Amino acid sequence: MGKSKNRKNIDSGYDKQNYYGPEEALGILRNLSFAKFDESVDISFRLGIDARQADQIVRGTVSLPNGTGKDVKVVVFAESDQAREAEEAGADLIGGAELAEAMKSGKQSLDFDVVIAVPSMMSVVGKLGPVLGPRGLMPNPKSGTVTQDVGKTVTAFKSGRVEYRNDRYGNVHFPIGRVSFEVETLLENLAVAADEIIRSRPAATKGKFVLSATVSSTMGPGVKIDYGLLEDFVKESR
Repeated sequence: MGKSKNRKNIDSGYDKQNYYGPEEALGILRNLSFAKFDESVDISFRLGIDARQADQIVRGTVSLPNGTGKDVKVVVFAESDQAREAEEAGADLIGGAELAEAMKSGKQSLDFDVVIAVPSMMSVVGKLGPVLGPRGLMPNPKSGTVTQDVGKTVTAFKSGRVEYRNDRYGNVHFPIGRVSFEVETLLENLAVAADEIIRSRPAATKGKFVLSATVSSTMGPGVKIDYGLLEDFVKESR
């Protein structure tokens, strides 16, 4: 089967084997975008961790200065004053035991991005492990999604806070914006994202921590970033 015109343009637009500086890599990615929608721009890190070991898990959140360009849907498990606080902060869905039961039974759509719970609701939310866990939506104190400060947390995720966690192969990937963002805007988000990952190195990890970094768009190619240049860029941005 022959290559499409778009694929040919992508293949001729950059060298797949080359490593680029952060600014050049993002510029290439934007120039090669051909989709009729505003594609997500993602950063992927291949880490030198043993993902089977609990003390080498890389997990947390990072607040991107320019957001991700996505309308983040947030669900909150809270009651009374904390439920009202979540509503005022813009949570899309708020509930307690009844909401948990609806999710468990399949009556409630799981079309959302973040689940936040107050500690007192975790006895209810904990039963949703088989439903939320496989989707990476289970609230967890380490990611800041189990909290008493519901309003502030909802606002943070709505404004551009991103949750990340390594997969079983030791990779971490998450969005840093949209192809419609200016390169400078994407660079600001990339600097914060890369700095967060560099600082998240587990104490138990030996040898080189970040093995590679790649930026990609929803429909576009992966463009390799020279890690040495990325590291210098992060240091200059601090």
